[in-house]
Amino acid sequence: MLDLPNTTIIEGNAVRWGQIGSGPPLVAIHGTPFSSQVWRRIVPQLADRRTIYYFDLVGYGLSEMREGQDVSLAVQNKVLAVLFSEWGLDRPDVLAHDFGGATALRAYYLNGLRYRSLTIFDAVALAPWGSPLVQHVRKHEIAFSGMPDYMHRALLRAYLQTAAYNTLSEQALDIYSAPWLGPVGQPAFYRQIAQMDQKFTDEIEQQYARMECPVTVLWGRNDEWIPFDKGVALAAAISDAECIPVPDSGHLVQEDRPEAIVAAVLKRLD
Repeated sequence: MLDLPNTTIIEGNAVRWGQIGSGPPLVAIHGTPFSSQVWRRIVPQLADRRTIYYFDLVGYGLSEMREGQDVSLAVQNKVLAVLFSEWGLDRPDVLAHDFGGATALRAYYLNGLRYRSLTIFDAVALAPWGSPLVQHVRKHEIAFSGMPDYMHRALLRAYLQTAAYNTLSEQALDIYSAPWLGPVGQPAFYRQIAQMDQKFTDEIEQQYARMECPVTVLWGRNDEWIPFDKGVALAAAISDAECIPVPDSGHLVQEDRPEAIVAAVLKRLD
């Protein structure tokens, strides 16, 4: 497990973060409904080349969760910009997945952050997006937040499994479920789903163009959340290279094929 011993208050929220390794900086940004623990099998493989910063998005993992909190994409890029300043970073390498991909893109196009390189995969970036569960929860957040614990646990574990091509281990299911359990975690899970809004990617989609840094786009070939053709389209919009398919992998490449992510990042590092 990755350690997140540090806390920074950003936009009124306590954001937990940690770092590992030595060398030039690399920032890893997780997606939904996960936490920085998705990097637990990846960042140690890069720690001899880079100082890696990782954090839990607002409303996720060990970061603060509370009623009435804004955990939408509208706030996450602002958080990233503050963390760059907190860490004293200028053009770090960036590794981003899912909502983390949207966060990195929004910070680039809206906040003016710049990267030495960007490795982005299975990202929320192009309309339309949002699973049937997302659409349903957005209409009935209160009902879902108040479900009996056993029902919530069953739904959560089933939902997490749909992110992966291979069967998730009990350890992985426990790690990804843990933040979303109990009287604080359960409503927080449905809160972040209810606040998923395509307008936050629509806001930047028309700005997509070749980025000012090398960009690697890779995608789980069997992603059932965001299909591979979205990766092809994203690569065509922001990169000078084609999208790299990751065979036998779903949306959660970190569990299905972590070595593919490590290899893609290493190719970008000196």
